[in-house]
Amino acid sequence: MKIFTWNVNGIRSIFKTTFRDWLKANNPDIVCLQEIKADFKELPKEYTQIDGYYAYFNSSSLKKGHSGVAVFTKIKPILVETKLGIKRFDNEGRCLKLVFKDFILFNFYIPNGNRDKRDMLYKLGVYKKLFPIFKALANKRVVLAGDFNIAHTELDVFNAKQNQNNTMFTPEERKQISKLLSLGYIDTFRNKYPDKKSYTWWPYWRNLRARDIGWRIDYCFVTKSLKALIKDVFPQKEILGSDHCPFGIILNKSTKRNRK
Repeated sequence: MKIFTWNVNGIRSIFKTTFRDWLKANNPDIVCLQEIKADFKELPKEYTQIDGYYAYFNSSSLKKGHSGVAVFTKIKPILVETKLGIKRFDNEGRCLKLVFKDFILFNFYIPNGNRDKRDMLYKLGVYKKLFPIFKALANKRVVLAGDFNIAHTELDVFNAKQNQNNTMFTPEERKQISKLLSLGYIDTFRNKYPDKKSYTWWPYWRNLRARDIGWRIDYCFVTKSLKALIKDVFPQKEILGSDHCPFGIILNKSTKRNRK
């Protein structure tokens, strides 16, 4: 089973550029998109109906063109939820929970906190409210995919010392990922590559992507019961169209599929 997460920074833009060719080339079972920046009810059918995939969306009800997530899946879920009981987070369309026969998938777009940190308390509050949910599911087969907007360790940001007090790399933010791991979740990339520097997001300015001066803030975490099934993990830096790149994982077939 191949699962991807990708912050596309606008679903209309990505569909007009690289998404269709990328989807055809990779043929994923599940694609989790973040920051779709659209009310899915206003999107044309070619964006919401893809042959071979069920499509689910959660758009912001607070501000048009802001945040929002989507999941395209070849596997039909038993249940889809768009609200976790976190008011602003829910209203900004930042999560999709899909319950399948053999596992549970979350697609997250965690708040950034803003460069001036004006929303840092909101961001940290979201994590605090998510942890009891994660803890309750730690003994099940769970995949947490998405843009978590935190670089966890010094390996996960090009200029660690320079950024230690900046949003997405403050000590308090980094503790949130440590807490998540302590609940029984595994960072699939770091599990396979404990010492490798690899990034998923690059600011647009100063040619930073070409110079590979970036941050690893997009993740697929899995519970320990899925650890043995991790076959491969891979960021796709070469795929353009967004300031983030797709990040994929392949799980063994023990996660049984119920295709359309």
